[in-house]
Amino acid sequence: MGAVLRSSNWARIFEGDKFPCKIEEGVFLGSFAAAKNKAVLDKLNITHILTVACSLSPPHPNDFVYKVISVMDNKDTDIRKYFDECFSFVDEAKEKGGSVLVHCFVGRSRSVSIVVAYLMKKHGMSVSEALEYVRNRRPEAAPNSGFISQLQDFDKSLRDKPRRLRAVLTPTIHKLLASYCFGDLNQGSSLSWNLLLWRVLVSLICLILIQWLLLSFIKIF
Repeated sequence: MGAVLRSSNWARIFEGDKFPCKIEEGVFLGSFAAAKNKAVLDKLNITHILTVACSLSPPHPNDFVYKVISVMDNKDTDIRKYFDECFSFVDEAKEKGGSVLVHCFVGRSRSVSIVVAYLMKKHGMSVSEALEYVRNRRPEAAPNSGFISQLQDFDKSLRDKPRRLRAVLTPTIHKLLASYCFGDLNQGSSLSWNLLLWRVLVSLICLILIQWLLLSFIKIF
C-alpha cells in the first residue's frame, strides 16, 4: 500500500511538472512531462533533448535531436561513464544556436546529476556549488547517494588534473626559461645587465602566460 501511495504521489508531481527549468543559457532541466510539452519546447528554442532514463521513448522524434542514455535511478548505477558524451551533446546544441533539455522521468536525480557534472566541468564549480546552483533553479533536484558519491569523485579528478599537469610540465618550462636567460653565460659568453634583466622579465611574463593558458586549457577539456 505504501508503495502504491508513493507511486501515486510521484505521478501527481510528474503530471504537474510540464515546464523546463532554465539552468543557464542553452541548458534546461526537467521531467518527462516537460519533454512532451512541444509548445513550450519550441517557445524556449529547445532543439536537442537528452533523455537520461530507461524505457522512455522520444515523444517527438521528428521534431528534435534526441540522445538517450538508458540508466536506472539506482545508487549502484555507473552514471559517470556517460558524462563526456552527454557534455558533447549539450555543447553541440549550443554550438548550433539551439538549446538542450536534459530530463529523466521526474527530473530529480539522473538528469540533475548530468547537469551538475556539466557545470562542474565547464565552469569549475565544486559539486556543492553546482548542486546549490541547480537547486536554486529546480528545488526538486536530489541525486541519489550513489550519484552524489560519483559526482564527488568527479570533482576530485577535476581538481587533481591541474596539479598533475603542472607537476609534469613545470620543471621542463623552468629549464627552458633558464636556458633562455642564462644559456649564454653557461657557454662562457658575457651579457649586459640590461639584456639579462630583459630576458628575466620576458621569462616571468612567459611563465605567467603559460600558467594561465594551462588553466584555460584544463577548463575547456
